[in-house]
Formats: sequence, C-alpha cells, structure tokens
Amino acid sequence: MKTKSCLEFADVKAIAAAAEAEAIANQWAVTIAIVDDGGHLLWLQRLDGTAAISAHIAPQKARTAALGRRESRVYEEIINGGRVSFLSAPTLEGMLEGGVPILKDGQCLGAVGVSGVKSTEDAQIARAGIAALGL
Repeated sequence: MKTKSCLEFADVKAIAAAAEAEAIANQWAVTIAIVDDGGHLLWLQRLDGTAAISAHIAPQKARTAALGRRESRVYEEIINGGRVSFLSAPTLEGMLEGGVPILKDGQCLGAVGVSGVKSTEDAQIARAGIAALGL
C-alpha cells in the first residue's frame, strides 16, 4: 500500500491567500476555486466585481484539472486543434484554460481553478496560489 500526501485546510487557505493576492495586485476580479484530487470543492471565493457565472466556471476548471491531472488548457487545445468529439468526454465541463493541478511527487493532490479575466491570467493566478505551497 502506498502513502499519499493530501491537502490540509491550512494548505487550502495558503493557496487561496496567494491566489487572491495575485489577483488583487493586478486588479483582476475573479473567482478562485480549490478542489481535492477527486474534484470535490474545498474552497470557493468570488472577489468583488466578478461576474456571477465565474462561480460556476472556476470550480469546473479546477475539477477538470484535478481529474485529468493536467492543466485544463490541454483540453481546450485538443478541441481547438479540431478534435471536437472531445467535447463529449464525460464529467469534464471546465475545458478552458485556468485550471491547474497541484502535483507533488508525481501525485495529484487537487487543483486550483480561476475564472474572471483572460484565460492566461486565470492560470497565472492559479499558479501563484499553488506556488505558496513551495512544492
């Protein structure tokens, strides 16, 4: 039997604080979602001025990144590359850039999903949050 690391609430709060700081430093109104490795929501934070729809999009980006163990942009690139049949992939609803998995020792601990600004900026915020863990 293997032993696997997992996110603790202190980790989630550190990720959220760093992601929020990145968003505020850039004056970006976003929603930040953090999920565990099964895609279950651990944190949802919608900053002032963020569109309501982002509260649905951010968790789906995070869930997609966690379940796929790769950035959600990979799926967007597959679809944009012409493989539109990938839209039928079951349970993956956040196939847009902005979901970033949290990886440690080759294992996925969860993911951060951000929605509200350009997709590259969403991903930047997610990565800034994950960087707080120092993995």
